Amino acid sequence: MAGFNKVILMGNLTKNPELRYTPNGTPVTNFGLAVNRRFRQAEELKEEVCYIDIVVFGKQAEHCGQYLSKGNGVVVDGRLQQRRWETEDGQKRSKHEVVAQTITFLPKRPESGGEQGPPDETSSGDEEGHS
Repeated sequence: MAGFNKVILMGNLTKNPELRYTPNGTPVTNFGLAVNRRFRQAEELKEEVCYIDIVVFGKQAEHCGQYLSKGNGVVVDGRLQQRRWETEDGQKRSKHEVVAQTITFLPKRPESGGEQGPPDETSSGDEEGHS
């Protein structure tokens, strides 16, 4: 049976993006995304927040590192990935993250001011594996 792995998220960055380069020179940016959900439970309005790690490769990674900062809104279109590794003391670890294929920058809120990013940052990123 064929699988389907597609994730679309809209939220705000929880911290400034971290841009680095793989040993072969591919740009990679990581950032956290907070996605809020408001709902009504009985008569009370509640809100829950889901925190997701995002990884972006290629030219898009450089644009994210240059133009985004904590609090900025983005739409992420990508796929879910699980990374597994072993710590130095032999403990097995894993985590889920979204590997972004496209990132769309949302307009900044009027009160935040500052520089605007590229008006339509929706190009596909160059994807490579990472350890």
